[in-house]
Amino acid sequence: MSLKAQLEAIIYATETPITFEQMTALVKDSIVAEGVSEESEIKSRVRSTLEELVAEFGAPDHGIEIRQVAGGYRMSTKPEQHEVVRAFAKSLKPPIRLSLPALETLAVIAYRQPVTVPEINEIRGVDSGGVIGTLLDRKLITTAGRKQVIGRPILYKTTKEFLMRFGLKDVNELPSMEEFEKLVADSFQAELIPNESAATGSETIPTDPVSDAEPAPAAEETQAEEKAG
Repeated sequence: MSLKAQLEAIIYATETPITFEQMTALVKDSIVAEGVSEESEIKSRVRSTLEELVAEFGAPDHGIEIRQVAGGYRMSTKPEQHEVVRAFAKSLKPPIRLSLPALETLAVIAYRQPVTVPEINEIRGVDSGGVIGTLLDRKLITTAGRKQVIGRPILYKTTKEFLMRFGLKDVNELPSMEEFEKLVADSFQAELIPNESAATGSETIPTDPVSDAEPAPAAEETQAEEKAG
């Protein structure tokens, strides 16, 4: 089996982004069997082959692409396939839902992390304690120690799951605050489905209009987030 075929199979099979180092370790023996022993040359072959594979899937005749997300690689649907993926996802289990207050709180944490609940409350102007639990349950945020001030409040930051949900390589790829606010406004007005078809290739999370005091009820995650088969 060719190196390109091996890498393609690995990326397709992974449920979470797989790193370059992980892929190299998995295919190293087959490269060594071809007479290549230098570590630098092995990595060079894997990297060049991976770049070829990414370019091939980037061609218009492919409905999926290979993208760098959360420090690794995975396959995801292309933006132009939004409608067909939307129809398919609607036929399956309902997507994960977040309230508008939860999305607003998530935005504050994403852009100000690490941040405490009092700081979040000050920015939003309302108590965010209720939705923090929802975001923790969804594994979109996690604790990041305690701030060294009086009372030592807990700090919160986004997680790898957050990057995966929104299709981001890292937090530096976050859209501008204006774009994020538009996403929140659009989500509040109409139900959106998780997909990799937005202009940024990110996954959106639909909302339910619930209060801060009562987080949105849990829902089963859709099985068709990035690949449909």
